[in-house]
Amino acid sequence: MKNVVKKKGLLERLNNDPVICAEGFLFEAERRGYMSSGEFVPEIALENPEALRNIHRDFQHAGSEVVLAFTYNGHREKMRVINKEHLLEPLNRAALQIAKQVSQEVSSGEQNLIAGNISGTHIWDPNDEKSKQEVRLMFREMIQWAKEEGADYIIGETFYFADEAYVALEEIKKSELPAVLTISPMAENIMRDGISIIDTCKQLEQRGADVVGMNCFRGPSTMLPDIKKIRDSVKCHVAALPICYRTNEKNPTFFNLEDHNNCECPAPHGRAFPTALDPLYCNRYEIRKFIEEVYSIGVNYLGLCCGASPMLIREVANAIGRKVPASKFNEKMSNHFMYGSNERIPKHSKNYGPYA
Repeated sequence: MKNVVKKKGLLERLNNDPVICAEGFLFEAERRGYMSSGEFVPEIALENPEALRNIHRDFQHAGSEVVLAFTYNGHREKMRVINKEHLLEPLNRAALQIAKQVSQEVSSGEQNLIAGNISGTHIWDPNDEKSKQEVRLMFREMIQWAKEEGADYIIGETFYFADEAYVALEEIKKSELPAVLTISPMAENIMRDGISIIDTCKQLEQRGADVVGMNCFRGPSTMLPDIKKIRDSVKCHVAALPICYRTNEKNPTFFNLEDHNNCECPAPHGRAFPTALDPLYCNRYEIRKFIEEVYSIGVNYLGLCCGASPMLIREVANAIGRKVPASKFNEKMSNHFMYGSNERIPKHSKNYGPYA
């Protein structure tokens, strides 16, 4: 019989240790051949449930202690876009049930946390009260399904309108589940309704969010400055989940990130996002450096968003000194046939390394 201890809640864990949460399922599912890029609808929960289980399991193996139900973009309006609104509730419940199942697949220790998920809807219009009410109702139904299916807490993520994030938080608070709210400002470095990044996070804390911070859109270098300011400005727990791409001062988000790496066959739609970002990918050492830096200043809700892979999530665990099942397969360059230090590697192979 598995020696499983009683599961601690999110806040109890955060009060004692960092929590690792893998996000970024859109890109990972598309990379594995189970999602259309651009459209980005999580039909995998219904069409290929075993593939989704395997994504969760691989991130779990790499150190994620949260199984995030893959309902990002699985809201009513997106389902209308693809003419499958009738599948809305079945998709949400299937994703939540899969997350719950995988959360219990631990050989020892405590079960993973299950997180429900809501996100920016892309239809929020500050000048249209009807759109605001529609968004509120979309959040409400998804949160209800998440609670009914046993979510331990709710993540509201990828908001670039402050007021939409506030509405998301209001609806999460009604569920009496812990609330993690992460925002994703566009390249103008301000929320689209004119509220600053810092003021948005301070407001979210004041309105009752348990964790505030940032996710998506920005890579480590352009997220880090604001994460430092957020950590200095709030008392609650702070989250940092960057994308895994090399954004920069000119292009602080990945939407208009440019590829100047001798690309001879650019994407036909005129930008690297989202299908030609590959040469702009962060390496594991860049990810580790970011996590080490934010962890050192007291950020303890840690993870990665778009571009995340199990290898990079393992690097998050490495950065905080945590041994996870995938740690067994950390790099062992000492045994490389040409660049290793093992005494059995022939000298002529080592000497040839600079010319390979």
